[in-house]
Amino acid sequence: MIRVSIACLLLSTATGALAQVPPGNSAPQPVPMQSTIPEPQDIPFPGVITLDVDATNVTQGIFTTHETLTGIKSGPMTLFFPQWLPGNHSPSGQLDKLASLHFRVGGKEVAWTRDPVKVYAYHIDVPQGAKRLDIDLQFLSATKPEQGSIVMTPTMLRLQWNSVSLYPAGYFTRQLPVEATVKYPAGWTAASGLPSRNNGPNYAYQKTNYEVLVDSPTLAGKYYKAFPLSPRVTLDTFADTPAQLVATPEQIDKHKALVDQAVKVFGAQHYDNYHFLLSISDQIGGIGLEHHRESEDGNRSGYFTDWKDPSQVNARNLLPHEYTHSWNGKFRRGADAWTPNFDVPMRDSLLWVYEGQTQFWGYILQARSGLATKQEMLDLLASTIASYDRAPARQWRDMVDTTNDPIISQRRPKGWTSWQRSEDYYVEGAMVWMEVDAMLRQMSGGTKSIDDFARAFFGLKDGDYGEVTYTFDDVVSTLNGVQPYDWASFLTMRLTETGKPAPIAGFEKNGYKLVYTDQPTGGATRGIERGGANFLDSLGIAVLPTGDLGQVIWASPAFKAGLDNGDSIVAIGDLAYSGDRLKDAVVASKDGKEPIRLTIKGHDRVREVAIDYHGGLRYPHLQKVGTGDTGLDKLLAPK
Repeated sequence: MIRVSIACLLLSTATGALAQVPPGNSAPQPVPMQSTIPEPQDIPFPGVITLDVDATNVTQGIFTTHETLTGIKSGPMTLFFPQWLPGNHSPSGQLDKLASLHFRVGGKEVAWTRDPVKVYAYHIDVPQGAKRLDIDLQFLSATKPEQGSIVMTPTMLRLQWNSVSLYPAGYFTRQLPVEATVKYPAGWTAASGLPSRNNGPNYAYQKTNYEVLVDSPTLAGKYYKAFPLSPRVTLDTFADTPAQLVATPEQIDKHKALVDQAVKVFGAQHYDNYHFLLSISDQIGGIGLEHHRESEDGNRSGYFTDWKDPSQVNARNLLPHEYTHSWNGKFRRGADAWTPNFDVPMRDSLLWVYEGQTQFWGYILQARSGLATKQEMLDLLASTIASYDRAPARQWRDMVDTTNDPIISQRRPKGWTSWQRSEDYYVEGAMVWMEVDAMLRQMSGGTKSIDDFARAFFGLKDGDYGEVTYTFDDVVSTLNGVQPYDWASFLTMRLTETGKPAPIAGFEKNGYKLVYTDQPTGGATRGIERGGANFLDSLGIAVLPTGDLGQVIWASPAFKAGLDNGDSIVAIGDLAYSGDRLKDAVVASKDGKEPIRLTIKGHDRVREVAIDYHGGLRYPHLQKVGTGDTGLDKLLAPK
């Protein structure tokens, strides 16, 4: 041991000597980064921000804003375009879509300079005697999907205030008073959680602060229908065509039940009014983004009209999830994720609560409301947790580290998600909360459940739509108040463990076991494109209708045969590819010794591949193993 240490020391010393700058070589020093941007303070801004947005150029997708700030003073001033956005968990402000930025005082142009480090910041020098600053800018919507999310079409638009405004540095955003008006196309209707009054296409929004304004986007369109769900909650629906807005009374009753069941779970309501801003469109970009008094919910066409289509079961999970966020994520928020303005970076360490428990309640409330039948929910849960049962990424990366993914990758496509992981705090977090529920029931003799935790943790201060932050210790303390246990150790283990199977034990403790059979899982399978073929739990691939591979599971039989996500299946044996033919080949291989032979095209080359697999078809199901009403039975039943 001593010899090794001495050897390492000598090696280190020698390496250090070799690493020195050779004589005569240039060796610069870094330029110091000196920030002149004032830190945010919790003091009132002395003036008012006024926004006047023209949203009528729906043909070209151009928002035009005239903004004024009063109460300013002469000298250096910094203004921000919002960067770190709540709900996105990352620095995702679309600065690349900003155009035609001008600052003026008394009609005269004021030059601006972008901060060389914080590129979302603009520095200006306000002239002596100035009382008002005028700002003009444009936000250019994507017009094709490859440019980003399309937010303006000839029949609908989504206006997010953070994309069409700047705000002054040096203040908490809640201390910045704002008055906003928007001109929409003639004949359109607009909806938002922020109250407004309108004179035709001109909408004037209630005076508020910049934090609340950014949390209150609008959805507007030519074709609109409102469905009241409760005295405080409205389902505002917009669609590409009037036909997509036709809903049956039974469908609306299930949405009313969603509101009723959520209030029964959480107790207090943290809004004076709440709006589901639902876009039903094949043109505007899809979205699922939470806000305190509303949610932005984007689904493809067929939300009402194709209600019985199995793919719509997944689509109907969106509203329960985003509605839950009004309590979890907006009212209660991880202390390290709350920031005083949209420039201060967020830290996402508690997303396994913020998103994980929201994912959990999204499933439960979808079932309790009737937006999914019990069997549909069991099938959806089976296909969802199976995706973690088959993925080997937990061998090297723990779940809590995935809370960094919104910042690391910002949902850019990954080639090997089953090995790299993605935002696993959603579903894996939900699996941990299922286990928490099972443990609460078991330890309390059936008298306590996660419902008790939800009411204690989220059911505070009815009508308060401020924020109450929490830490890991607050979560543990609330759990201990429901049922004493060493919750800190348990949660820490689940968050940080590697090299162990996915945490599906909570389902079995609650009366249902994950099993695999040769019968397809009912409904739409998670991660399978409509019309595609699912061999994820057998060969380890999902195949698009074109024959292209949508997924290849790391370490699966297909992976070991050399397949990757850039490949396409051309033929099975000597027959052209079809999903049914590949299914027949998998069935036939179960009773034989010959591998499944495929012709693969990838990287402009064609090759023959043999997959040595003989396990037959495998699809996930949740099989009841308990008797009577188990914990999961009770969770899925309406209150």
